[in-house]
Amino acid sequence: MGITHGFGAELRRGLAVGAKNRVLSFLSGMGITALLQSSTATVLIISAFVGQGMINSATGLAMVLGADVGTTLVAQVFSLDLSFLIPLFMIAGYIAFSMKKSSGRFKNLGRILIGAALMLFALMWIKTSAQPLKESEVLPIVLEALSSDKIFGILIAALLTWLAHSSLAIVLLLMSFVASGILPLELGIYMVLGANLGGTIPPILATLKDHPEARRVPVGNLIIRLIGVVAVFCFIPYIKPHLDILGGDETRKIVNFHTFFNVTLALIFLPFTGIMSKLCQYIIPDVVEKDDPSQARYLDHKDLPTPSVALASATRETLRMADMVQEMLDSTITVFKTNDMALLKKVREADDVIDDIYGQIKIYMAKLSQEFMSEEEAQRYVQVLTFSTNLEHAGDVIDKNLMPLALKKIKRNINFSDEGMREIAHIHFLVMESVQLAQSIFVSNDVDMAKKLLQDKQDIREAELSGMTTHIERLGDGVPETIATSSLHVDIIRDYRRINSYMCTVAYPLLDEKDKSTHYKQEVK
Repeated sequence: MGITHGFGAELRRGLAVGAKNRVLSFLSGMGITALLQSSTATVLIISAFVGQGMINSATGLAMVLGADVGTTLVAQVFSLDLSFLIPLFMIAGYIAFSMKKSSGRFKNLGRILIGAALMLFALMWIKTSAQPLKESEVLPIVLEALSSDKIFGILIAALLTWLAHSSLAIVLLLMSFVASGILPLELGIYMVLGANLGGTIPPILATLKDHPEARRVPVGNLIIRLIGVVAVFCFIPYIKPHLDILGGDETRKIVNFHTFFNVTLALIFLPFTGIMSKLCQYIIPDVVEKDDPSQARYLDHKDLPTPSVALASATRETLRMADMVQEMLDSTITVFKTNDMALLKKVREADDVIDDIYGQIKIYMAKLSQEFMSEEEAQRYVQVLTFSTNLEHAGDVIDKNLMPLALKKIKRNINFSDEGMREIAHIHFLVMESVQLAQSIFVSNDVDMAKKLLQDKQDIREAELSGMTTHIERLGDGVPETIATSSLHVDIIRDYRRINSYMCTVAYPLLDEKDKSTHYKQEVK
């Protein structure tokens, strides 16, 4: 969990870089899983990539094969006697997590070390506490039943792995039982097959409601594992006399078999991931879905445990909101010029969509607030929530203020003077530019752009004052159109400026932070 919290974005970039070919995909999946210590977490990340169209399912399956090998490497490491590292990891992790001035990533590094120490301690504790089981009167009866029915042993291991959500944990548990003399080696090997099969179930259940593309990757993994388990099950009686080729004592043989099984599957199926992808597409066909613009497209609740990734998703959804507001705003000037009732209705309906998306962003951000975030992530959290809120306010101004003014103009059958229309169009153009610039600032956090946005705000204010002066002059000259539309003209300019004010809020935190930084540097000097 500490790795996904602190380095989730980097891990995802690592997977994306490895998507160039099958071999790189395999290696990236293996490397990321070795770091995450969980093939389940890696498979879910890969499924999300496939579901979003970032990689195809064949590449995703190659990564999953690497992920399955990666988790065996972790098992190899934890099968060694590393008990001497427990106090070192625990102390170092506590210090890293407890330091007040440490960054969020440093705290997550502390969580990683503490988690590793607890896992090593759990293994040591299992080995110690399992010793009395040798004298149990019930255990031999249970093991005899499992030994006589190997399929049942495989199913029991698969069930335990599903409940534990970790094939790594069950393999290490089996290793400890074999090392303690409680579990026969042969039965342990059969149960390792069950652990590999059970490890495919949690990702399938977690992606049941996802896009068909995302569901195909876990299903493909299940098919590959199932083929492998059936094949090895049939041949174990023939390789039983040759188990010494696995090397080491019986404890090592369990872990080495786990690695051998997954490496063999990878070598066999890696060249055929394309065929497996087509098979999965046949099993889970595409579903033609009606596009609902009011539904969030980028908010994936599976990303919430990784704040950096969840914030990136919320940013994309907020930018989608910004595009809609920009489109609404662009349509307003057309409505004022052409009295287009159909377009006016379309603009008002768009605000309902924006309200729905904003509601989903708020719920998503509320859930994200329950996760541990670094200081930088907390600042980004506030930026996303603030900007999305101001976009929703801007949409309301268009819907509840500008469009009623346009409707009033249409019903009264009045028109602006040519000069008045040019003034409104000029203000509209400046505000449109501010909306576009605000989006760029939201993404880049560029201080120079922030300064320009506030300078443009001053330009809009000056344009408003200049327009008011000429408007009053036209009233004095008795221009009929100006007299008829005077109140509309003033209100429209006012509402455009309100939209600009909402956009400018994205710049203030950046400039405040820069001022604080400059002041701090001057104090240091």
